Amino acid sequence: MAELQRTFGFAVRTIGLTAETVVSMGGLKVTPDLALSRFAPESASILILPGGESRTQGEIVEVSRAVLAVVELHRPLAAICAATLALAHCGLLNDHLHTSNSKDFIGQYVPEYRGEKFYRRLPSVRDRGIITANGLAPFAFAAEIFRELAPEREHDIAMYEKLYSSGSLD
Repeated sequence: MAELQRTFGFAVRTIGLTAETVVSMGGLKVTPDLALSRFAPESASILILPGGESRTQGEIVEVSRAVLAVVELHRPLAAICAATLALAHCGLLNDHLHTSNSKDFIGQYVPEYRGEKFYRRLPSVRDRGIITANGLAPFAFAAEIFRELAPEREHDIAMYEKLYSSGSLD
């Protein structure tokens, strides 16, 4: 989020199911900028879905509606870790190259998932506006988001990847 705003100039807004403060698995408290019911998909350059254990509890219909609205507008979507399940609930991983936490992870929680042949055992995958990553690949995930939104900035993106993969620009 910091690099999207600082380096690439995008305004970052957080969305929650409600406007109430959310506490992450790591204890980070986030007060959403808006409730999902007030989300205007046409205002977003991308919709990025964070992971979390709640994703394994079943489809969140309001999230599926937002995902499908973004798809209708031909805007990119990104999901990391268990958030890939939200894309699977919408059928988006049945015909897009993707990754997740493991080959069997998605099918374990989304019985309708039929995209096994499109699964790739990679840190992050970007295919036709759909970006996915396993839960251990936040930097690869971010780099693919940057590539989707600012392909003309490949030099900056490569520098970002080098910095965060090695801890040094040398």
